[in-house]
Amino acid sequence: MKRALISLSDKSGVVEFAKVLVEHDFEIISTGGTKKMLDEAGIKTIAVEEVTHFPEILDGRVKTLNPYIHGGLLGRRDVKSHVETMEELSIAPIDLVCVNLYPFKETISDETKDFADAIENIDIGGPSMLRSAAKNFNDVTVVVDKADYATVLAELNEHQTTTLETRKRLAAKAFRYTASYDALIAQYLNHEIELLAPEKLTLTYDLEDTMRYGENSHQPAWFYQDALPKKYAITAAKQLNGKQLSYNNIKDADAALRIAREFEGPAVVALKHMNPCGIGQAETIEAAWDLAHAADPISIFGGIIVLNRTVDQKTAAKMHKLFLEIIIAPDFEPEALEILKQKKNLRLLQLDFSAKDETPGFETVSVMGGLLVQAQDMTLEDPTKWTLVTKTAPTEAQKEALLLALKAVKHTKSNAIVVANTKRTLGIGAGQPNRIDSTKIAIAHAKNDIDDETVLASDAFFPMDDCVEYAAQNGIKAIIQPGGSIRDEDSIKMADRYGIAMLTTGIRHFRH
Repeated sequence: MKRALISLSDKSGVVEFAKVLVEHDFEIISTGGTKKMLDEAGIKTIAVEEVTHFPEILDGRVKTLNPYIHGGLLGRRDVKSHVETMEELSIAPIDLVCVNLYPFKETISDETKDFADAIENIDIGGPSMLRSAAKNFNDVTVVVDKADYATVLAELNEHQTTTLETRKRLAAKAFRYTASYDALIAQYLNHEIELLAPEKLTLTYDLEDTMRYGENSHQPAWFYQDALPKKYAITAAKQLNGKQLSYNNIKDADAALRIAREFEGPAVVALKHMNPCGIGQAETIEAAWDLAHAADPISIFGGIIVLNRTVDQKTAAKMHKLFLEIIIAPDFEPEALEILKQKKNLRLLQLDFSAKDETPGFETVSVMGGLLVQAQDMTLEDPTKWTLVTKTAPTEAQKEALLLALKAVKHTKSNAIVVANTKRTLGIGAGQPNRIDSTKIAIAHAKNDIDDETVLASDAFFPMDDCVEYAAQNGIKAIIQPGGSIRDEDSIKMADRYGIAMLTTGIRHFRH
């Protein structure tokens, strides 16, 4: 008879699976809770200790780590010496392994569990059996996913065995499964010992979706989710309306959520092509929308909108007038949903904003032949740490405007310049090869709204005084920048020449 070894944490569907195996003349070896379930279902099983001739020891930590198990898995049926050794030692071949592992991910995701619980849920015997079976795929079928039960049973019904092609595919899946499991354990332990830069970087992600295409229609693309999902992330959003998110939608939505995280009061972020095109803050979300829209009514067309308060009917009615790609908010009033859902392709996403301050993971960027890893830029802007470097000091209103401009410039592609007042961005210059061009673009957008409260923020220092002079000549009253240039004094003197205030933060916010 053929033999199958079944040992599962997730036992759903196993009784039906095992019944068909028995119909195809499989003996079932099993352990613990799986054996009990199969026995109660009337399926005859063989206990592992009957095969190993050795009892479970160390509270079940050792039960399948035994030559009678691994010899049965690894012995090659096409190698005469293997067959002779197995016969000599009375090791019976095992033809199928159906195993999934201790719930380590679920344990570390459970806030009621501690470090000791996590360690006890590191499976040792399971991965060993899977790896042995997968290595010997010429002779052994390995099943780690209940989604594959139907395929295996269909082939048994048709061929009395599984095909080599299927066994090879299942083996690859088993190695992916154990690799991901081990990677998660490594990540967890690295975090416990506060290791920031391990000599081997082990990351694991789960396939969330197959994209229609990538940045362009000729590029295939896939969306993977962190194996330990975050609450404040595009992956956690519930889609209430609209077609599938595209590759570019996801990148833009992520960028917009990073900006929205900066604001406590009612705020609206409008984003286009990874750069903010309008940010408004006010006493109500409707007023914040009006300000964000006014910031750049042209660029907002086809944009991504994030509102950090519930979308009400009046705000929805205003947004409905425009073509927008995505609207993200913590909630939508029923009347607001009714209005917005009239556009079938408009993506509406609901997300829990209460977790916006959760500690983020590191962010990665692929380059040819490697990966760059860095901590996210989560610096909180603290006006008490700003340094006044000019003779003129900013007014309280200008300080408030500087804070808004700094929050915006932090998330704008460098070279980045943002012009703002206390309520909204007025002009944004992003991604130019030189800073003076970004300054001119931002000021050109803001031109008709510049007054005594208008300020300018730069993501990095001014390499020369031309940006300061241009800003002053066009009505800017206060500037904030990191400082640190060997020509800082030139910029400071230029600010003093025009009687405008300049503060430095000491913190650069490049975003390439």
